[in-house]
Amino acid sequence: MDKPLSVSTFQGNAPKHIDLQNIEIFRSDRKILSANISIPLNGITAVIGPNGSGKTTLLKLLHGLIAPDTGSYLPGPDVFHSALVLHHTPLIKASVKANLEIIKDAESVGHISNEDIEATLASVGLLHLANQPGLKLSAGERQRLSLARARLQNAKVILLDEPTANLDPGSTDQVEEIINHLATQGCSIIFTSHQLAQIERLADRVIFISEGVCSDPINTEAFFKSPPSKNAKRFIQHELGWN
Repeated sequence: MDKPLSVSTFQGNAPKHIDLQNIEIFRSDRKILSANISIPLNGITAVIGPNGSGKTTLLKLLHGLIAPDTGSYLPGPDVFHSALVLHHTPLIKASVKANLEIIKDAESVGHISNEDIEATLASVGLLHLANQPGLKLSAGERQRLSLARARLQNAKVILLDEPTANLDPGSTDQVEEIINHLATQGCSIIFTSHQLAQIERLADRVIFISEGVCSDPINTEAFFKSPPSKNAKRFIQHELGWN
């Protein structure tokens, strides 16, 4: 098995893109993901495709939770600093503030002060709920707390799995605003979504996955104007994987 994924092509210490070369992942002798692409590490990238196509698998691969069965990458550091927010990110049975304090023990985070925590909570509109039990937060508030936790980790790449699934329109707007703000602060955002209007609003580029095969990233406007494949066109027209 190959080493964990690496970031390549640096300008100083800042990674410019992630190269995935001939990456393959199998489960029970079935190939579930294949990638031979370069993902720019700037702005916002949307990963879309039919249900079960491999979107979450790609995020877990990028985060290092799973390793590829085959594949290679250009020379570079063994890992890059990322944060992963899954669709159902667990919270501990403690206050909202305590749910941020738990990352203090992470080696990659560095020193985090009480002021840092309060400022981060304020940035997502949760400072007034700092002492409330985290488990009592609404779905939208939980997602904002998860984004705050990712930002407090000083992650350069934030991976989001369906960040606004099952949220009401108001909560969706709040989460999208935070995502845009993180991108303007220099975070590279890679997120999955089934909401085509959201993808057009947020994403600079799109990676389409069909039957486990990742397409090259393509400008969002170009993707919707001229889909790169028959399956991509069917997906946009709600004919593929919308069950």
